[in-house]
Amino acid sequence: MEEFFMKQGTTIITLDNGYHLWTNTQGTGDIHLLALHGGPGGNHEYWEDTAKQLAKQGLNVQVHMYDQLGSWYSDQPDYSDPEIAKKYLTYDYFLDEVEEVRQKLGIDKFYLIGQSWGGALVQMYAAKYGDHLKGAIISSMVDNIDEYVESINHIRETVLSADQVAYMKQVEADGNYDDPKYQSYVDILNDGYVDRKKPAAISHLISTMATDVYGAFQGDNEFVIKGKLKEWNFRSHLKDIKVPTLLTFGEHETMPLATGKKMAELIPHSRFVTTPEGGHHHMIDNAPVYYDHLATFIRDVENDNFNA
Repeated sequence: MEEFFMKQGTTIITLDNGYHLWTNTQGTGDIHLLALHGGPGGNHEYWEDTAKQLAKQGLNVQVHMYDQLGSWYSDQPDYSDPEIAKKYLTYDYFLDEVEEVRQKLGIDKFYLIGQSWGGALVQMYAAKYGDHLKGAIISSMVDNIDEYVESINHIRETVLSADQVAYMKQVEADGNYDDPKYQSYVDILNDGYVDRKKPAAISHLISTMATDVYGAFQGDNEFVIKGKLKEWNFRSHLKDIKVPTLLTFGEHETMPLATGKKMAELIPHSRFVTTPEGGHHHMIDNAPVYYDHLATFIRDVENDNFNA
């Protein structure tokens, strides 16, 4: 196979809608991996060393990252305009954005990885645009949001006292999410299940979360869903994902592992793996195991040796 080396580093691409997205390519080789971040409204940063981590596993991969529309390094539309919000804060927009980025980068027969919200996009993309994929990797994302909510409430009731949970629920009922005591409880939950490791390399002096995007889909934090994700249920479409699929979850995370296992039963060609000591961002929490799983999956697919 002829190797196709893309320009290393950052390239700004112009979408057909006129907005600009920040993209970055790392690594070499003829295997291409497109990485989708979570949030929605997060950014690419936990994928920055993915090419290097895969190289440590003996696999040369060109890793392409981008910040979705509205996120930190890309254009940020004026979502206060109802028409703009209606047009761009939709599942369909972000799904088709993935396909347009693929086209603009000029890649095909590639692997698609997505974490959290990005994992929802992977599910939708693999079902709709699967002909372009060699394989799909769903990292820390369920197909049914109700099971996530049930899991997150169980975690909250396990980690915090009854009084602390009651306080959080009262604050949420009042909509007073800036309450310092409430935020201190959110921090406890984040530390245990979302960001177990906090590398200085991706910390910022101010928050980089695109709150307009995050708020429209998620809400005010990871533990309360008030936005469009409240309706997320892709279960009936999992059968439409025909490509080899890796489902990877942290063993200490917000997403229920039982749901991940159920998804592996419903996606025709899939494999379920977990990362010890990993939270929602287990590619950071335990990189050696996370990337061993990812490299093994890609290698098996490349060698036509994939089985669940």
